[in-house]
Amino acid sequence: MMMAYSIHMYIGLEVALAAVGAAAGRLIGAAVEPQFDEPYLATSLQDFWGRRWNLMVTSILRPSVYEPVRSASGRLVGRRWAPLPAMFATFAVSALMHELIFYYIGRKEPAWVVTWFFLLHGVAVMVEVAAKKVLRGTRWQQLPAEVSRLLTVGFVVVTGFWLFLPPLLRCDAVEKARRETIAVIEFGKGVWSIMRFLSFDVVSGP
Repeated sequence: MMMAYSIHMYIGLEVALAAVGAAAGRLIGAAVEPQFDEPYLATSLQDFWGRRWNLMVTSILRPSVYEPVRSASGRLVGRRWAPLPAMFATFAVSALMHELIFYYIGRKEPAWVVTWFFLLHGVAVMVEVAAKKVLRGTRWQQLPAEVSRLLTVGFVVVTGFWLFLPPLLRCDAVEKARRETIAVIEFGKGVWSIMRFLSFDVVSGP
């Protein structure tokens, strides 16, 4: 069931954001960047969060959180290690924003489990980047793509089952989404019925 919820959430986000992006693109007359870039093919957590998952949020957090913290950290820990606290700060901000989103969805007191999910991933990305720096130039620098892809996606899925999905289910997001979807469909059917009645009335006329 947790796997089904995960697939449903990903497909729902993919379709919804793609639809909004397509509509916005037509309005402004320009191509809009995709929101996801095949995250299931990520070969590292850095690749998953930085270049494949929810790219719109990434493009917002990079200039607003990551770059200022990296610049400030460079004076304290040096340019080589400055990205590490910047990464953690970015995940911390994302954690707080997700807690706020979940609160608005469920109107329940935060249990801070979602925060732990993002902080855990922030620490994991820091460890991953630090290991790459230390192992640079050695044969352990890069694992085979199949192995790294399995480890990355496996880590995301397992921690998602453990820390991300339970709070989402706790705030009844799936049931609320189902009710709202039905309400939108019924509204569309009502509008369509009115339009058909008006068009018939105009055609028949006096």
